Amino acid sequence: MSRVSALNISSFIWGIADDVLRDVYVRGKYRDVILPMTVIRRLDAVLEPTKGEVLRMKGHLDAAGITNQDTGLRQASGEAFYNTSPFRLRDLTSRGRQQQLQADFGAYLDGFSPNVQEVLEKFKFRNQVPTLGEADALGFLLEKFLDPSINLSPRPVLNGDGSVRLDGLDNHGMGTVFEELIRRFNEENNEEAGEHFTPRDVVQLMARLVFLPVAEEVRSGTYLVYDGACGTGGMLTVAEETLGQLAAEHGKEVSVHLYGQEVNPETYAISKADLILKGEGAEADNMRFGSTLAGDAFPSREFDFMLSNPPYGKSWKTDLERMGGKSAITDPRFVVEHDGDPDYSLITRSSDGQMMFLANMLSKMKRDTPLGSRIAEVHNGSSLFTGDAGQGESNIRRWIIENDWLEAIVALPLNMFYNTGIATYIWILSNRKAAHRRGHVQLIDATQWFRPLRRNLGSKNCELSDEDIQRICDAFIAFEETEQSKIFRNQAFGYRKVTVERPLRLEGANPERVHTAKEIKALRDGGKRAENAPPIVRRVHKQGVAPDPLRGRFAVTMDGRSAVVEYEPDTELRDTEQVPLLQEGGIEAFIEREVLPYAPDAWYVPGSVKVGYEISFTRYFHKPQPLRSLEEIREDILAVEQESEGLLAQIVT
Repeated sequence: MSRVSALNISSFIWGIADDVLRDVYVRGKYRDVILPMTVIRRLDAVLEPTKGEVLRMKGHLDAAGITNQDTGLRQASGEAFYNTSPFRLRDLTSRGRQQQLQADFGAYLDGFSPNVQEVLEKFKFRNQVPTLGEADALGFLLEKFLDPSINLSPRPVLNGDGSVRLDGLDNHGMGTVFEELIRRFNEENNEEAGEHFTPRDVVQLMARLVFLPVAEEVRSGTYLVYDGACGTGGMLTVAEETLGQLAAEHGKEVSVHLYGQEVNPETYAISKADLILKGEGAEADNMRFGSTLAGDAFPSREFDFMLSNPPYGKSWKTDLERMGGKSAITDPRFVVEHDGDPDYSLITRSSDGQMMFLANMLSKMKRDTPLGSRIAEVHNGSSLFTGDAGQGESNIRRWIIENDWLEAIVALPLNMFYNTGIATYIWILSNRKAAHRRGHVQLIDATQWFRPLRRNLGSKNCELSDEDIQRICDAFIAFEETEQSKIFRNQAFGYRKVTVERPLRLEGANPERVHTAKEIKALRDGGKRAENAPPIVRRVHKQGVAPDPLRGRFAVTMDGRSAVVEYEPDTELRDTEQVPLLQEGGIEAFIEREVLPYAPDAWYVPGSVKVGYEISFTRYFHKPQPLRSLEEIREDILAVEQESEGLLAQIVT
């Protein structure tokens, strides 16, 4: 069936909501009925030819006392699902009283296989049946879905002479119908759509960025694709389509298995139902419900390709508490060995867990295959720079970049998503970088590559055309310096954060002797700070220790003899500096150039040094506006003066 025909069917189903549900539900709740009913009607249509076989098999299994019947009933239906009730949907439309219809419909739902039961449970569809019954709308709803002018069966509807009246709806066409309904409902309810719905243009770009660089290296075989925040499953299905297409173009045959986890019950139900409707029952079984952070559904799995749009700006405090609190977490996804530290923490602040999802993906990379693993994940701007050196967010960036996994980051246009206009970025990672990319990171500014929408969809007012997607991919593959593409050494994003101290100077201090802690406290309470007051000595080193003012060891004369001392630091003058890893001469050269000219008595604390990483798109792609000429400014000032004088004259007269 053509895409146009599939879209016509989705439009018909969309219209059912207004025809039947208008006076029963508020508009935002239509999806609670229409999506599960679409699933039910499709499954019912697929199962019609084998209904008798399933009922006979059910009778045999019951008579034999066999309780584990799932495998036998699947074989009887010829599908990954079945229904053991005596009814088909069309049998229910002839039931007379509404009360009887409601009871029979309940029995019909109870007959579905366990995998479908889980979908219905997560949709909470049974909660809708009493409402539909009380409004006398259930019968009308069933009749609409059984309307003879549409065909949700995979088999064609024939005329009396054997000619085709309605084409059959294959699994791909059914997937198109369902995805279109999801898209339209998400756009209607755009205030929450971004939590689980990524626009298809963004997904297509992500898939191409993941697969294009290795398209010629993909071999015939099996590949595993994963999304740890799978929402409605759109990324997984687009990834499957893209990989299959690229493989076919290169003469390869691939088998793609999809794995996903989702914490939202309804979107989980949609992802699972979508795969069932497409005839991918085994893949539907790989969709798991629950929190990825607190309860990883695939702890021992590794995946070839991973794509995700995790929630950003969203607290994961509940997950953190379930995991026992920050200090108790030992999960190897989030506490790793790095740079000699066996307990290197990747745990971010509980106010935003988006980078935890990235750490989860990185823990599932394949390390013993030629292609390794490739990842594409959407983030907002905070993942680029939030978190100080030594904190979880910075540690994740450091862990990624020092392991040379980050290939590129693409800045997307603003207003790409339905519920937010904030800046968003696609991170592309791999543990098998091509030789020419090793040791480097590419930043691509694609913020101006888009086309405007004719009608806004919530906050989304633009989209990526096919040409825009190709332009971004071309820039990525080319790996060249241009106005929109910048290439940096890995270390360019790193810095050492150091504490810079200055001596405590108090009136009444004696520069010729060491002050005890008690004396220092007394001086702090009674003495006054002054730039020309003597610094307080807190320690004298033994003979043989060389002075090193940059590290706080100063050469002085005490009691007429040379000595090396350390001064008591003034906490109010304490400061920190970020020294780039690529700073020529290291920390000392930086301090001498940037600090000592302004504070000659300053020193840094070697034990305070922490390594951090941050990525600033604004710094690298900022285009300063040319300054206006003095003549232009003068003309503006004169014009304002003339206007104000005219106003003053009007007021006075």
